[in-house]
Amino acid sequence: MCEPGLVVLEDITAGDEETAVVVMPRLDALRATSGVRPVRRVAGEPGVRTRLYADIRRPGSPNPV
Repeated sequence: MCEPGLVVLEDITAGDEETAVVVMPRLDALRATSGVRPVRRVAGEPGVRTRLYADIRRPGSPNPV
């Protein structure tokens, strides 16, 4: 990232897509994030992965999930 306070939470790994989709809004409740992102499978590896961008300079959603 080119700016202080911005991070990429890369390769969040979950056992299944449902779990990955549930965790993303919960992370958004803690910090301002890019929200629910596409989930992908990696051939030959178990589970699913996704990528999340976060701005640690700002608080998360006002209504935690």
